[in-house]
Amino acid sequence: MEKPRIGFIGLGIMGRPQCRNLLNAGYRLTIWNRSRPGIEVVVGYGAQEGASPADVAARSDATITMVTDSPDVQQVVLGPNGVIEGARPGSVVIDMTTMSPKMTREIAAALAARGIDMLDAPVSGGEIGAIQGTLSIMVGGKEEVFNRCRPILEAMGKNIVYIGGHGTGQTVKLCNQVVAVLNILGMCECLMLAAKSGVDPRRMLQAVTQGAAGSWMLTHLAPRILKGDFDPGFMIRLQQKDLRLALELADEIKLPLPGTALMNQLFRAVEAEDGGDLGTQTAIKALEKLANFRIQPSTDS
Repeated sequence: MEKPRIGFIGLGIMGRPQCRNLLNAGYRLTIWNRSRPGIEVVVGYGAQEGASPADVAARSDATITMVTDSPDVQQVVLGPNGVIEGARPGSVVIDMTTMSPKMTREIAAALAARGIDMLDAPVSGGEIGAIQGTLSIMVGGKEEVFNRCRPILEAMGKNIVYIGGHGTGQTVKLCNQVVAVLNILGMCECLMLAAKSGVDPRRMLQAVTQGAAGSWMLTHLAPRILKGDFDPGFMIRLQQKDLRLALELADEIKLPLPGTALMNQLFRAVEAEDGGDLGTQTAIKALEKLANFRIQPSTDS
């Protein structure tokens, strides 16, 4: 049976390796991006370039969007020359952006009025997961559409979970981000406590990461802090966008999220010193400033 034709819009840090994995899985791919570098890279992998989001959708059975925020999804899907203008009834839009659950439902309704299905399928796993094809993908929409599209998602991820109706995938992604940033806080605080107490933080990590307090952040980000490596796996400004969405949802349902609000402010302190494009591990700098104590980087860590 011939594989469906795939469109892909949004060729940034995540989108490029996702496209490569789709091509490696045997899918024919038509792509579009707002800037040339991403297009040139993915055409080099073997994709075809589309003239606009509408053109990509017209040449595809399923169109994937992986852009920055809710307004960007709205623009490329519903705006002039958007996906909605080219997609055929019965085709599917799979939005993998982290965006507002409310906006997701509005876009899904606009597409449904044209006979076009939609899945919200945000991801977790960062650039490493995108490269390795091991992303966690949380999916909202009609279950039968999810089942039909599952092989496409399996080309990009390993842990693929159907959550429920439109917007539920996005809600679960925001839950993921809440847990992630609070783990970042715990990681940073334990590094500060060890270092200022005179304990070698590398040995502390060796002891702690294998126990009940172990986490992805301790294993992957803490060693980067100890090396003085603040390059982004995930930028603070993008994490802040996700926290804004989580706090907006919490506001809608009258739910206090005190830890999430605290991390939003700590990241804001880093942003105030032009750190928005640095990795989320740079939250350590806000704690260092509060403590007037700096963890000294080591090339041996």
